Amino acid sequence: MEKGRSQAMKLNPYSIMFGKEPIRNIRREKLLRQVTDDFTVPEPMIQIYMITGVRRSGKTVFLTDATAYFKQQEDWIVVSISSGGDILDKTISALAAEKTLARVFQNASINLSFFGVGLEVSGAPKISNPEIALKKMLESLKRQNKRVLIAIDEIIKSKEMVAFASAFQLYIRDDLPVFLLMTGLSENIEELQNVKNLTFLYRAPKLIMEPLQIQQIQNDYKETLGMDPDTALDMVRETKGYPYAFQLIGYFTWKNQCRYTEAVRKEWKVRLHDYAYDIIWERLSQKDRFVAYGIAKAQSHRTAEVREILHLSKDEFSPYRKRLIKKDLLRVTAGE
Repeated sequence: MEKGRSQAMKLNPYSIMFGKEPIRNIRREKLLRQVTDDFTVPEPMIQIYMITGVRRSGKTVFLTDATAYFKQQEDWIVVSISSGGDILDKTISALAAEKTLARVFQNASINLSFFGVGLEVSGAPKISNPEIALKKMLESLKRQNKRVLIAIDEIIKSKEMVAFASAFQLYIRDDLPVFLLMTGLSENIEELQNVKNLTFLYRAPKLIMEPLQIQQIQNDYKETLGMDPDTALDMVRETKGYPYAFQLIGYFTWKNQCRYTEAVRKEWKVRLHDYAYDIIWERLSQKDRFVAYGIAKAQSHRTAEVREILHLSKDEFSPYRKRLIKKDLLRVTAGE
């Protein structure tokens, strides 16, 4: 415990800020390797990954880890943009803002002055269509053996997002070196997939942010907080592998001079409800809540027991079960 107490005088290595990568972060190495391997092969067959999971499950942190990797690669250009506003325009502006890339575009006689980025090429016609402008930019970067990764966090269906996804589909068809990582809740991704002419997104692979491994969390608490194995294991069990709970417990235990007490337990649980559970609950329908309550109350969590508690037939129960699975709030074991 002395190790933990001495560490408590330093910067708290855990974070309760959304989207900010903490000092102590259990990286999802297998998923990260899957993305990097698929994107970096000479002839990539996959150019898009959709990252999904329940709120506060680590989607943004994973996106940060992935973009950090590609930023270190010499022939990669990373564009991180928000899902709001005109995504095509934002991508054009971000690429044109890089001085070395701006010279590439000027040498290719791509006149982007219409977009207010200051790249006017004498004698070259102005390009006013953002889809065409970005295509020409990607073609010029392909000739330079460059690849572009576009990272979009927390996507929602909007006319701008639909326009960007439509253009991205054409860029892939034209064999342009552009790749996409985007995070989003399952229902938001599904809403975008259901847009006419965007069915290609149904074939795009998904990465689901599953619970963290118990052993990894236990090792972290032992190493960072100086916890004995039994206490660390008790803390781990309370997280249930939920990344935000892992950060909360670590954060408040660190603040409490690396002592895990009942007061710490109460504090992190209040925060968990305020910033995660309550938001999730508010976005469920009354019937979804009713079914979720029955699942939580069941001792075995088996379908038959849940239906008995709720007095629902199989046909009545099945649609809501599927809805909770789609929202990443329910995991089903084999045979259920």
